[in-house]
Amino acid sequence: MSIIDLYQDFGIQTADEGSKHSRPGWVNTTCPFCVGNPGEHLGAHINSGRFSCWRCGWKPTDKALAKLLGMSTKEVKPLIRKYKVTSSIVSKAPSQNKKIQFKPHRLPTNSGPLGKPHKNYLIKRKFDPDKLEREWGLLGTGPVSFLDQIDYKHRIVAPILWEGRPVSFQARSISSKSTLPYIACPKHREEILHQHILYRQPEAGGEIGICVEGITDAWRFGSKAFAIFGIEYTNQQMRVMSKMFKRIFIVFDDDPQAITQGAELKADLEFRGLEVYQEIITGDPGVMGQEEADYFVKQLNL
Repeated sequence: MSIIDLYQDFGIQTADEGSKHSRPGWVNTTCPFCVGNPGEHLGAHINSGRFSCWRCGWKPTDKALAKLLGMSTKEVKPLIRKYKVTSSIVSKAPSQNKKIQFKPHRLPTNSGPLGKPHKNYLIKRKFDPDKLEREWGLLGTGPVSFLDQIDYKHRIVAPILWEGRPVSFQARSISSKSTLPYIACPKHREEILHQHILYRQPEAGGEIGICVEGITDAWRFGSKAFAIFGIEYTNQQMRVMSKMFKRIFIVFDDDPQAITQGAELKADLEFRGLEVYQEIITGDPGVMGQEEADYFVKQLNL
C-alpha cells in the first residue's frame, strides 16, 4: 500500500507520467491550497510521504490529505497508517537541523558559452541571448552534463553570484519534452543557500529594486530586477532586501495566490521600514515582450 494506492482508491486524479508536473519519486495532483491557479502543483513523495507544492510550499501530511479527501485531520490519520504514508512529519515543519555534508561549489560538467540551441530557445522567448550572456553570465550545457549523478544536459545554467563570487545556480531546460523545467544546484553544493539570497545582476546597484518570482522574470526587467526563486520568501531574504534597498516594486504573476503572497511580502517589508509598491500585471513577466517590459520599467520612474 502506498500514497498511489490511496489516490487510486479515493479517485484522486494525478499528473500523467511524463507531464511537466511529473517528477521521479513524486506523484502530483491538483493543489487544494492554491487559489486561482491550482494546477497539478502538489507533490507527494512516494517514499517519505512529504507533501510540497511548488507554488505555495510545504504542507503537513495530515492537513494535505484532509484537504484532498474532504476529511478532518483526525479522520485521515488511520488512512496514513493503512496506506503506509510516513507519519513522522505529520503536522510538523521539515527539520531545519538535518546535517548536510557540504562539498565545494561547482557547475555541471561541460558548462560553457551558449550554443545555437540555447540561443534559439531564448530568441523564441523574446530574449536577446547575447545580452543575457553578457549581463547575467548565462552558460549552456550540451548532450552530456552531470553534477553528482544529476543530469543537466541541454540546459541554460544561470550562475547565482553573491558578493562577487558564484555560490549556487539554477538550470533551465531548453527541451519542451523535459519533465523538469528547472533543476537547482544540489543543496550540498551551494556555498550559500539560494533561498537566503537574491538573484540579481552582479554589477547591479542602487537603492530601488523590482522584486520578481523567477530568474526569467529578472532577465526580462533587467538590471533593477531581482528574483526570490518563487513566491515563498525567507526571513534571510527579507533581511537582505531591507539592507540593500529603500524602495521596492513587487511584480509577481497575476494569479490570486501570487497576488496574496505579494501583499504579504509588501506588509513584511513595510514593517521593516521600506517603501514598497505592489504592481499587478496581466500574465507572467517572463513572457512579456521586451519592448512592453522596458516600457513598464520606465513607467516605474526608477
